[in-house]
Amino acid sequence: MKELTEYRIKIVERLAEAAREFCAACLAANDAHTKVDGDWAVHQIASHTRDVDKLIYGARIRQTLNDDNPEFKSFDADAWMAEHYNRDESLAGILDEFSANVNDLCKILRDLPRESWSRVSRHETIGGDLSLQLWVERSLAHIEEHLRALKKA
Repeated sequence: MKELTEYRIKIVERLAEAAREFCAACLAANDAHTKVDGDWAVHQIASHTRDVDKLIYGARIRQTLNDDNPEFKSFDADAWMAEHYNRDESLAGILDEFSANVNDLCKILRDLPRESWSRVSRHETIGGDLSLQLWVERSLAHIEEHLRALKKA
């Protein structure tokens, strides 16, 4: 049990650290609107990462904490971007909101009792018995995926 507690502490620390690294990588870009990862520019990656963190993983974590076995719908990131992306939104504003969301989430996670990490949810295509810990791990993996892409650019 001690190892699991230590792992959870480290994953929350890494979540906060990855968010800081992600923001720094975005701000280091010479031109936020130059394509760096396929068809996406730094600005688009930042907007997407903020939105997925807030609306998908952050929301799923919070809802799993607050509701009994909630069910989540699939999310089409490309459709979301096509409908909601705002090229004129300031990069600094996007990153400030992203940082605030992650920091708030990390504060919640640091204060959780051990048993809360095992609360479950379900997903319309993935299935059931999806723990809160899984959503935290996926949140971190998503940020790190885009961080790697930015570092390659």
